[in-house]
Amino acid sequence: MADGKKILVIDDDQDLRQALRAFLEANGYVICEADSAENGIRVYKAERPDAIVVDLMMEEVDSGVNFVKELRLQGNTAPVFLLSGAGDSVSTGTDYSQLGFSGVFQKPLNHNRLLNVLETKLK
Repeated sequence: MADGKKILVIDDDQDLRQALRAFLEANGYVICEADSAENGIRVYKAERPDAIVVDLMMEEVDSGVNFVKELRLQGNTAPVFLLSGAGDSVSTGTDYSQLGFSGVFQKPLNHNRLLNVLETKLK
C-alpha cells in the first residue's frame, strides 16, 4: 500500500506525466511533477519526495544523469529511477547503480512492474 508516499515524476512529455499521475494517484501515491531536470531540482527541494522517476532524455540527452548528480549534492536519500525509451541496452549495458539510480524502467512503462518496485523500495 502506498500510504500517501510522494513520488516526483520528471519528464518533458506532459501526456506521460499525466498518465503516471492518474495511475499512481489511483494507487494511493501523492504525485508532484516537473517538465525538466532544472525544474525537477526546484520541486525536489520544495517537496522532498519519497521516490523519484526521471526521464533520461529531456532538454539534454543525459538530463536524467545530470539530475541525479545534482541530487547527490543535495544529500538525497530517496530512490531515483531512470525512465528510458532508449531500449533494453540501457538497463543491460549500463551500470545504472554506479550513476546513482535505484533502477531503470523502459518506455512504454509496465505499470504493474512500477507498482511492485515502488512498493518494495518504499516499505
